[in-house]
Amino acid sequence: MGKYQSSFQSTAERFLMLLKTNGPQSATALAKELGITSEGARLHLLKLQEEGFVTANSASKGVGRPTQLWSLTEIANRRFPDTHATLTVQLIKAIEEVSGPEALDKVLFAREKMSSYKYEIALSGLPSLEEKINKFAEIRTNEGYLAEWKKEDDGGYFLIENHCPICDAARACQSICNSELQAIRKIFGDDVAVNRVDHVLEGDRRCAYHIIPVAEKVS
Repeated sequence: MGKYQSSFQSTAERFLMLLKTNGPQSATALAKELGITSEGARLHLLKLQEEGFVTANSASKGVGRPTQLWSLTEIANRRFPDTHATLTVQLIKAIEEVSGPEALDKVLFAREKMSSYKYEIALSGLPSLEEKINKFAEIRTNEGYLAEWKKEDDGGYFLIENHCPICDAARACQSICNSELQAIRKIFGDDVAVNRVDHVLEGDRRCAYHIIPVAEKVS
């Protein structure tokens, strides 16, 4: 499995990173991941809760006591890259207001072409789909998407983006998400099927893409 390398160093930041990338977790699960005691994890989580970074909810899993799951608050999510969100949203609205929706579509199409070209250059020369996915995840992580990937037993892959640095812009103009998907499809070519299976704008915690060679695609 390909995974980004975290630049978060403090224990508190590592807690936030794990909750960002893995979603809601119990104190026990976090403790195991970080190599500390469950009690130590709870103390850290309570401190983060006091600071407004995490919140806890009970989840029932069959017989027994409910499990307390910890997750990030909106304040914590703001600690991750936003790629100048306010300016981007303002520019989107200005283009649409001054020049109309068609002009905005042309701008998005031009951005899509530029992105595809940049990624295609970076991935050129890599012989296998897995190597391309690994490199693409690395590039997307550097762009703030906290990307990772995993391989399925049937030869397919999942590309997972744990953070969306352009989320505000995408909410202001949802065509951006479609443009992103088309760019990803283009760089992997016609021999590969790419489908978005999780989408932040539809309420999911992250965006995720299912990537499979066309020959292995189930019709």
